[in-house]
Amino acid sequence: MQVILELPEDILTALANRQISPDRTALEGLAAEGYRTGVLTEAQLLRLLGLPSRAQVHEWLKTREIPYRYSAADFEGDLETLHNLGLR
Repeated sequence: MQVILELPEDILTALANRQISPDRTALEGLAAEGYRTGVLTEAQLLRLLGLPSRAQVHEWLKTREIPYRYSAADFEGDLETLHNLGLR
């Protein structure tokens, strides 16, 4: 899906003067709000933002001061994975 934003010329000029990409900024704003509200998962952020790894998603969240969601079930799953790999 493609989304088209119409920006007033003065706002577009202000963003361009600061070398801010309106399309990337809008995409990241959507991603941030989607994750904050629980609508988007970490895996979806990875795809949406085109980041190369989970570590990059974590760094992206950290720089925006967005709390990382990690539940007890996530922890148990990670422990099981470690056990299956013989690392625990």
